[in-house]
Amino acid sequence: MTSTFNASLAISRRAFVQAGVATLALPAYISRASAADTFTCRIAHSEAIGSPLTNAFERWAKSMNEKSEGRIDAQHFPASQLGGLAQLLEGSRIGTIQATTAGPDSEEAIAPEIAAFGGAPGFIYKDEAHVDRVLQGDLGAEVSQIAREKTGVEFVAYGESGFRHVLAKTPVTDLASLSGLKIRVPELRVWVDFWKKLGANPTPLPYSEQYAALSTGIIDGLESDYFSVLGFKWHEQAKHVTPTYHWFLPKAVRVNAAWLDSLPADLQAIVRDTAKEEFLAQRTENRAKADKALDELKAVGVEVHAIDEAERAKWADLTAPLFDEFGSKSPKTAEMIAKIRALA
Repeated sequence: MTSTFNASLAISRRAFVQAGVATLALPAYISRASAADTFTCRIAHSEAIGSPLTNAFERWAKSMNEKSEGRIDAQHFPASQLGGLAQLLEGSRIGTIQATTAGPDSEEAIAPEIAAFGGAPGFIYKDEAHVDRVLQGDLGAEVSQIAREKTGVEFVAYGESGFRHVLAKTPVTDLASLSGLKIRVPELRVWVDFWKKLGANPTPLPYSEQYAALSTGIIDGLESDYFSVLGFKWHEQAKHVTPTYHWFLPKAVRVNAAWLDSLPADLQAIVRDTAKEEFLAQRTENRAKADKALDELKAVGVEVHAIDEAERAKWADLTAPLFDEFGSKSPKTAEMIAKIRALA
């Protein structure tokens, strides 16, 4: 009886120890299972094929895939393949896509204090060094946090399409030649207000519709960076460019915050670190190649029309009231505008 009891006790102890070992091993097993999970990252945007921004997104996707050793499956869909800008922005907020890009001004309706960082209203950025002081410092980090809290996306890095200029079917050399011009603008109020102040006829249209709108006469021109003009071949429909430097458009690299938070800590770091690395390179490339892109436009028959500093100053003076108008949206908006201008 006693030996039977002791044998049973020994078996019970062995079973307990084995169960304990198995229990202790469970977190390691779970950890290994988690490490083997694959997280899909759909990157979709409306930037042109071959532009510095699109090239940076391609590199970013490759870098995430390689550095995560395949645990992140980053898939890249440029040039509005998954929808226009409005759809892409909404997709990034709700998580149907994981990453996209747009100017911070795209959040005007939800977080108006962010919109100023997208160059709103025009002439807020003096030069590229001013842009870097704003976006690569404490203010840039603050904007990312606001975006996360209010819109459900985190700005993990900032790229840029750079200064924007006017492309039109007829020469634009002064305010008189701009008067009444049907110029395409993003579907945002601040852009409409800007061009109305200058006497143009702003026409809000989706980004992807500009070529057709030029060819059918819905618009007479548009305003954009040189890379996009080349990439989308808008120059085939409008042959006159005016370097106006009226609006500098940073591009926030927007990642759905819920998706980012669902990643293991090491993968979160890979997403953020690789984004900062690739879009630093993108900004450098963009600035180095802007003049070359203008030369390429000249080579395909685009005429360049200069405006002097006195004329440009008139444009800035006419749109200057927008700082107060835009700032009146909220005290925080006015505060942010003041912070940006103080770093000029």
